[in-house]
Amino acid sequence: MRKDSHGAKVPWHTTMAQVELKNVSFTYGDGGPYAVRALDDISITLGGSEMIGIMGHTGSGKSTLVQLLNGILKPSEGQVILDGTDIWENPKKIRDVRFKVGLVMQYPEYQLFDETVRDDIAFGPKNMGMTREEIETRVLEAARFARLDEGLLDKSPFELSGGQKRRAALAGVIAMRPELLVLDEPAAGLDPGGRLEILGSIKEYQKESGTSVIIVSHSMEDMAMYCDRVIVMASGRIMMDGTCADVFSQYDELLPVGLDVPQITHVAAALAKRGVDIGKDIYTVKYAAARLSEYAEEVRRRES
Repeated sequence: MRKDSHGAKVPWHTTMAQVELKNVSFTYGDGGPYAVRALDDISITLGGSEMIGIMGHTGSGKSTLVQLLNGILKPSEGQVILDGTDIWENPKKIRDVRFKVGLVMQYPEYQLFDETVRDDIAFGPKNMGMTREEIETRVLEAARFARLDEGLLDKSPFELSGGQKRRAALAGVIAMRPELLVLDEPAAGLDPGGRLEILGSIKEYQKESGTSVIIVSHSMEDMAMYCDRVIVMASGRIMMDGTCADVFSQYDELLPVGLDVPQITHVAAALAKRGVDIGKDIYTVKYAAARLSEYAEEVRRRES
């Protein structure tokens, strides 16, 4: 966070970027004999100071969707509108869009390329025309958010461990202070400890910076633990869009499209079948414990 004139911490961004997809479709190999329609008439608005999860089975279109948000892909039909302007209105300015909408691809460690980690993180700020002092501030700030030890900054990125490379790549995008940060499977391939560390740092970053964050994941537990809003995709369309409670309470509809729900949701459903109904909208252990406590208290009142 930055500080105001009174020394109080305030978020980096006083206004949040908002991306709207209007009737967007995307076809790989459009016009060719092997064309594949990945997105079909998507209309949705993304933004606000929150964590948004996008989930779906392999082939649902979720990775294609996020690559449209900052112009890596151009829609076959429809518009991608950033803060009221079609991002493809002036293709020569598409780079400016990528400063506002930062995208961390799946397995971002393979995107590292510079001689040192410091230079890699500094790449974006340099291209934004910042001074040397501003760049150094951004590098150190981004390394802190990504929980990357300062002692690693002068090493070659290829000397780092897999988890450290992941954090270095994340820091490279954070250094540009995007108003919307998009991460495609940020915890893919990491062990449970690594998942908690990388996702915890992203949540901490979102809260402190005030940035909107979108996470693509197939892990229901990740969505339940970190996201405020969840979007479910299937066959290139939006199937559900709501809070974790709203979405996971519809588990009977998620299972047929190849998606599971958090284990605790299954436990709550099993309890309901045995007469202990604490609700269908259970998606975290903490939430389940609170509901069970309320249920037990209600039983005691009825029996007294």
